[in-house]
Amino acid sequence: MSPKFLRSARYRGFSVRQQIRRIVFWAGAGLVAAAAILFAKGSALAFGLFYQAAQAQPWLPLILAPAGMGLAVWLTRHVFVGSQGSGIPQVIAALVSPPVAASGVLSLKVAFGKVLMTMLGLACGASVGREGPSVQVGAALMHSLGRLVRVPSQGTQRALILAGGAAGVAAAFNTPLAGVVFAIEELSRSFDARTSGRVFSAVIMAGIATLAVVGNYTFFGHTDAVLDLVSGWRPVLVCGVVGGMAGGLFARILTGVSRHGLPGLPGRWAAAHPAAFAAGCGLALAVIGLVSGGTTYGTGYQETRALLGGGPIAPGWCLLKMAATIMSYVSGIPGGIFSPSLAVGAGLGGTLAAWMPGVPAGAVIILGMVAYFTGAVQAPITAVVIVMEMTDNQAMTIPLMAAALVAFTLSRWICPKPLYKVLAEKFLNT
Repeated sequence: MSPKFLRSARYRGFSVRQQIRRIVFWAGAGLVAAAAILFAKGSALAFGLFYQAAQAQPWLPLILAPAGMGLAVWLTRHVFVGSQGSGIPQVIAALVSPPVAASGVLSLKVAFGKVLMTMLGLACGASVGREGPSVQVGAALMHSLGRLVRVPSQGTQRALILAGGAAGVAAAFNTPLAGVVFAIEELSRSFDARTSGRVFSAVIMAGIATLAVVGNYTFFGHTDAVLDLVSGWRPVLVCGVVGGMAGGLFARILTGVSRHGLPGLPGRWAAAHPAAFAAGCGLALAVIGLVSGGTTYGTGYQETRALLGGGPIAPGWCLLKMAATIMSYVSGIPGGIFSPSLAVGAGLGGTLAAWMPGVPAGAVIILGMVAYFTGAVQAPITAVVIVMEMTDNQAMTIPLMAAALVAFTLSRWICPKPLYKVLAEKFLNT
């Protein structure tokens, strides 16, 4: 080979520097997968302890929820600053403005605090998920690894953050395709050919590591429900309209509180006494839990899986779960809204299925999941892909996409700006 070819090949991607960057992405993805698996096991253990205590003594959450949520907010504000909320807004802000990442929201200390505080929230019954925290933890691990090996390029650092967030979603729920789509649609809101290959490789490595440790599983089990193309328009339209409006209302409430706080005296008191306010939210959460028979606590994973398996649903459960999720988020504790929102959507679909005799209930349930989740976060492609992967049902692709389109349109009318974008502004303006 000629020296000219060797020189050109080196600059096309065979240089030592390029190989080191690839190794950093692959090694980082493995670390993200390991962290997500440990996070999942720890979260399950934390909520399992709470669930056993609540089953033995139904009144105990009246003490555990206020004490745990108040403590979580105090620790978040004094020890783990930057770990509050979902975690996805922090990553979006860091991608838009690199100084946000440098300010500490993607530090290893914050990542550790995010895991610890989310587990504390689940241990006291909060209606939160671990998906948003997994995104922030994944991005923080990749960002810290890049700083450790002194990656010089700002573009490479951004790619590391993006890949870490995507790998976090993929490893947390064994949904590799959803991880890629989420990175493109929600985190970066663009497709960069130079970044895409790195994101893909990181997600693949995270998926392989997860598969090797926990096996090939579907998060919500399997459903083979299908809709007839001729008669399926009715549940698609109904779920799209109801789910989109309900999800849009949920997003409007959270964005309003994020921008302006609570109105009047409650808002001033919450700003002056955040830990006490969180304790009050915990008390309200416990009351909701007692009314629901203990079914509104935690991620909603068990209830969603039971619904997809043909289990019954209590009237109004989806509204109670939605209220519990709002209380948990408004309190200021760390925790995500992915799983609780999917659970609310499943409950909504289960309620609507009772009014549609002759239509497979499983089909209406997953339509409700996609519609409500789309309305809440306004990421329709992610909603469709993640539900398909979580339920192992590709036969419903077209109906799910149609419901997501309807829900997205109505949600934008109720809440013009996407939820995570508005929440990210809080970090960009600090």
